[in-house]
Amino acid sequence: MTDHRPWRGVLVATALPLNDDLTVNHDRYAEHCARLVADGCDGVVPNGSLGEYQVLTAEERARVVETAVAAVGGERVMPGVAAYGSAEARRWAEQAAEAGCRAVMLLPPNAYRADERSVLAHYAEVAAAGLPVVAYNNPVDTKVDLVPELLARLHGEGYVQAVKEFSGDVRRAYRIAELAPELDLLAGADDVLLELAVAGAKGWVAGYPNALPRSCVELYRAAAAGDLATALPLYRRLHPLLRWDSRVEFVQAIKLSMDLTGRYGGPCRPPRVPLEPGQEAAVRAATEQALAAGLA
Repeated sequence: MTDHRPWRGVLVATALPLNDDLTVNHDRYAEHCARLVADGCDGVVPNGSLGEYQVLTAEERARVVETAVAAVGGERVMPGVAAYGSAEARRWAEQAAEAGCRAVMLLPPNAYRADERSVLAHYAEVAAAGLPVVAYNNPVDTKVDLVPELLARLHGEGYVQAVKEFSGDVRRAYRIAELAPELDLLAGADDVLLELAVAGAKGWVAGYPNALPRSCVELYRAAAAGDLATALPLYRRLHPLLRWDSRVEFVQAIKLSMDLTGRYGGPCRPPRVPLEPGQEAAVRAATEQALAAGLA
């Protein structure tokens, strides 16, 4: 592996445009990926939660990765390779390598509450595919928590090179730095981006750049540089959009914001429970304020 680390910077957990019949709109997806990079984002992460990977067929999932690579180049594509079993996750990592990707992102096993031995075996199997692995810690959704001590062991064994930290606990940034100083920390939860950037995060795997890429890139760059005079006012403006707690609401909020900014959020597969009227009004108001302030 060269010194280039493709997981650093702003990587967008891409929403997947669908047609009205819920087939994947690959042309729109390619345009979206290219536009995100043109607007300053460093790369894209297909087949994550916003990419609705759980409900794609194997053919669809593979083609989504290939579409992203064709649009922006493999060095800018870090697909999610999560699966219920490590053998399947490894196959997705191998497919990513064949498509030209330079890294993958992997959740822990989550069909059950995996213990430390299971987590280690899972990451060892996928790392054997040959691409650098970025762990994705999302204990709220998966019920498996990659605590700093476990991350340090995964890194020490050579199984992971970075972690997308989605627990929301900013204190973990400092513990991870103590236990595994060479493990790259990536902000995962959008609403603690500033705090994690100040704590030394090397990147941001983010949802809201789907709708507001230029302002999100400006926010991350300023925060990572310690330019709080620029970052803090921008963070305060964007925070009403960044802090959605429910994953379902977050997907719906981003897709609504994409529609409002002309980026085509489109339908979801399967159809999700729509936002409550008050929530939808809040997303519309915050997005319109961002547009009025030139933050799109």
